[in-house]
Amino acid sequence: MRNSLKKGLASLAMFAALVGFGVQNTSNQPTAVQAATLTKKKLPGLNYHQKSIVTVNNNHPYFSKSTMSTKKGAWQKYSNLDSLNRAREANALLSQRLMPKTQRESLYWDPTGWHNKRIAGGWLYNRCHLIGYQLTGQNNNPKNLITGTRQLNDPDMLKYENMVARYVKSSKKHYVRYRVTPIFRGRELLARGVEMEGQSVGSNAVRFNVYIFNVQPGVKLNYTNGTSVVSKAARTVVKAAKKYRPKKVTKKSAKKSVKKSAKKSAKKSVKKSAKKTSKKKVYTSAARGKIIGNKRSKIYHVPGQAGYHMNSSNAVYFSSERAAKAAGYRKAKR
Repeated sequence: MRNSLKKGLASLAMFAALVGFGVQNTSNQPTAVQAATLTKKKLPGLNYHQKSIVTVNNNHPYFSKSTMSTKKGAWQKYSNLDSLNRAREANALLSQRLMPKTQRESLYWDPTGWHNKRIAGGWLYNRCHLIGYQLTGQNNNPKNLITGTRQLNDPDMLKYENMVARYVKSSKKHYVRYRVTPIFRGRELLARGVEMEGQSVGSNAVRFNVYIFNVQPGVKLNYTNGTSVVSKAARTVVKAAKKYRPKKVTKKSAKKSVKKSAKKSAKKSVKKSAKKTSKKKVYTSAARGKIIGNKRSKIYHVPGQAGYHMNSSNAVYFSSERAAKAAGYRKAKR
């Protein structure tokens, strides 16, 4: 009986060990439990696995009560660039007062890791605003820009920016505490992703804390410096896209283009004028013109020259020497 009990316990222990082993070797994708316990500290070491957006801290932002106060009105603050020139944390208490009233200018600042290239459907990278332009009007601010994939910028980040913008625009009394933090691993120049936090003041109409991976389907990114390797599928229409890529206009090239265009236009105008003149100024009767041209030799004669009275079958008549020259004739030497 005792031996049978021992054997039974041993079998049970072995079964438990096998089950436990199976659980430990499941997919690395975070489960619902793991996602719920995901914290800010774990973000730099988090690897992408199928889902580009994961919730952080049960979707609750890490804001303190003091920064949620509206006593001083709306504000925005951007951390200084680090020693590698990387953008860091961007904070704001958003309201309609901060929203821009002018059209956005072109972006020219190149953030760290900026090695852009064409892929299927457009460009691999965007200059990503940490806090979107529509919320604060900050544009070419190096402290507010990172190198982000097209997917990171739009649709992933834009989805949350639009949510906040709609709420703020709906009332002058609405405020949203907002923070976006780029997450770098070590001394890498390309962010692994961004943490976005938002909380409406006085309600939970807006509330989120998410981490968005800086990834692009079909592209292998080198986060050390921002270079990349594009798969065959992701570059299928690159050649076609290049055909429509606008050339970079410089002061020199613009001047050259204008000069070339003017020259072409002048040449066309002269040609058209000559054609028009030859049609309107050439006469079939000597009584209508003082200048006589030979349509075979393309030479014209003025009164007093030896060839002035020529065979009428070869003669063409012009009202002036200018008209004859415009038609392509040259003056006879005698």
